[in-house]
Amino acid sequence: MNRSLRVRALLALAVLALSLYVAATVPVRLGLDLRGGTQIVLETRSTPTADADSAATDRTLEVLRGRIDALGVAEPTLVRSGDHRIIVELPGVRDPKKASGVLGRTAQLTFHPVLDAARDGDETSRPLPKRPGQRVLPDESGTPLRLGPASLTGEDVKEAAARFDQQGGAGWHVTVGFEGAGRDGWARLTGEAACKAPGDAARRVAIVLDDKVISSPQVDPSIACGTGIRDGATRITGSFSPEEARELSLLINGGALPVPVETVEQRTVGPTLGAQAITASAWAAVIGTALTSLFIIVVYRLLGALAALALACYGLVSYAALAALGATLTLPGLAGFVLAIGMAVDANVLVFERAREEYAARRRPSIRSALTAGFRNAFSAIADSNITTLIAAALLFFLASGPVRGFGVTLGIGVLASMFSALVISRVLAEFAVSRPGVRRRPRLTGIATTGAVRERLTRRNPLLMRRPRRWLATSAAVFVLAGSGLAVRGVDLGVEFTGGRLIEYSTSSPVDPGRVRSALADAGFPRAVVQSSGEAGLTVRTDPLTDAEEREVTGTLREVAGPADKVRDELIGPSLGKELRQGALIALAVALGAQFVYLAARFRWVLGSAAVVALVHDVVILLGVFAWLGKPVDGVFLAALLTVIGYSVNDSVVLFDRVRELDRRGSGPPFSGVVNQAILQTLPRTVNTGMGAAFMLTALAVLGGSSLTDFALALLVGLAVGTYSSVFTAAPVAIGLHARSRGGKPSAEGAAVTA
Repeated sequence: MNRSLRVRALLALAVLALSLYVAATVPVRLGLDLRGGTQIVLETRSTPTADADSAATDRTLEVLRGRIDALGVAEPTLVRSGDHRIIVELPGVRDPKKASGVLGRTAQLTFHPVLDAARDGDETSRPLPKRPGQRVLPDESGTPLRLGPASLTGEDVKEAAARFDQQGGAGWHVTVGFEGAGRDGWARLTGEAACKAPGDAARRVAIVLDDKVISSPQVDPSIACGTGIRDGATRITGSFSPEEARELSLLINGGALPVPVETVEQRTVGPTLGAQAITASAWAAVIGTALTSLFIIVVYRLLGALAALALACYGLVSYAALAALGATLTLPGLAGFVLAIGMAVDANVLVFERAREEYAARRRPSIRSALTAGFRNAFSAIADSNITTLIAAALLFFLASGPVRGFGVTLGIGVLASMFSALVISRVLAEFAVSRPGVRRRPRLTGIATTGAVRERLTRRNPLLMRRPRRWLATSAAVFVLAGSGLAVRGVDLGVEFTGGRLIEYSTSSPVDPGRVRSALADAGFPRAVVQSSGEAGLTVRTDPLTDAEEREVTGTLREVAGPADKVRDELIGPSLGKELRQGALIALAVALGAQFVYLAARFRWVLGSAAVVALVHDVVILLGVFAWLGKPVDGVFLAALLTVIGYSVNDSVVLFDRVRELDRRGSGPPFSGVVNQAILQTLPRTVNTGMGAAFMLTALAVLGGSSLTDFALALLVGLAVGTYSSVFTAAPVAIGLHARSRGGKPSAEGAAVTA
């Protein structure tokens, strides 16, 4: 074993040992879409008296943290997002109404002297005079009260507690204790009220929470005028339920928010749906990995088996990296983890195919030297293709949010782990294996001493694929127009995430006709509700933004038609946030195209970089068009799939153009069209084998991933097929045409007959 191999082996063992330790001791943090719970996004709003600046958002965050701690939610998460938003995650909370009520309340508590009250309870028949600093609010019974300026605020309160008074008949109430200047202020306020005659409205004290009188008791006749209540305590009475009393005490103890907040996004996922997604993705990973491993073992024999072992090591390293970085594993992220297993095969395929070429050319005297040359010659293509995927992952992380951002993190970790797996672990195993005497005596056992079925057919037939490049461009243009017409005819069905609205998913006991539910909802006053089947026995209802009362009406109507139905997912997106996310998606797409072009232009000639970007735009439009024709929603998860397809499309083009660059550097060869044709024939085995490996994973994900991942896997499957086609039959002809124009000539087919 030479020195470089020993160094790689020690590095691989150290990383695997550390990964095994981390995986065994550090659990991966699951997102709410996997473990169930509620996520609420709050946005601070400015008022005439307070600006919702960064400092106000920080103070709001601290108040909310105290309220959530009092709710008793296990492992809550509160983080600030930008200057005005706060993301709250509440694991295990399936009913968000209570949490929203507690978090969204400003909880401005004030204590006022009552100056007067309407005698007949009707303010319109006897308007109460209101002077500067005074307000008119109805009391608990609806009688308008004219209130003086606030004498005390919630800042004067020391603590509040919910109590039940069975003997006094008060039932559930909230006791309030004052501190410091609040004790003297309470004594002064009640002392002034005690000077009024019993029964006079001015003998009352109004307790106001967020512009609503929650209690306005009369000062007891036993309290002397001017003395007031000096023990610094009172109680708020009313027809409180236990939950209402506890919520009121929680709000008082938590303090008031410095600025109002508005719920702009709310997502609720039941734990059952999350558990099903984990199980489905795990099965997809197991079956997809087994099929992919079997495929590469059949194609590459011993080295394929070692690559399959390296795949298992890749899975361990990726999982440990997620745990060590404290990354949150979301549902799209879990799908990205499964997808990255298929993509990890690509680097091994690139190396093994280059090693086959080296061995077949007889330029290398042994299997080991051919393998070494394969790793060396494939490094450029591996680096370029993985960097383009990392660009897509980085864009998802910086420009997306929520679960889609988690997908970007998982994809980025997967790409880095796959490079380590292929270039270090797989190389150590492969070089150790081919150095064994028994393997050296049987070179065909390695799988690189044969040309392979695809390369053998290409060599025998030597097709002139680029003889007439304009025909391929015409075919691509026809497919492009057909898919693009779907965007014009059917339009893009933007999901709730980009338009704003509410999406509710139900699990029913048996399949239900969506048309019946749609008609029932239209009769109930929801004509714009979109009802679709979800999985084997489920329905999704997509509407404009709904209040909680309207949501209960929708649920009740559906249950009348479908029978028992459990709500497993509930997403509410505000219109302003939907518009912002839609603009962000367009920016992400534009930046993705621009970033890929800049990178490709730097790594290749502008001709090749431009051709790759043309193929990329071709793939994006076709994928959007297919989803338009199928009536599938375009949402944040689709955006993750689209940016992944962009990375995959450029990946394929990079591998092809890397070979074009290599062949073109040799000079004195065939014309450019012949060089491109030769590069296609040489890289086609890699394209086919890599595509098959990824297809196994995506098919397993589409079939087993459940309703939550089916559209995601479908988008990636379409992108895989279109990206594989466009790299050969769109990017290559465009490159030939641009090259000819740059030289002032026409595409030439002369010399295109070059052996592979």
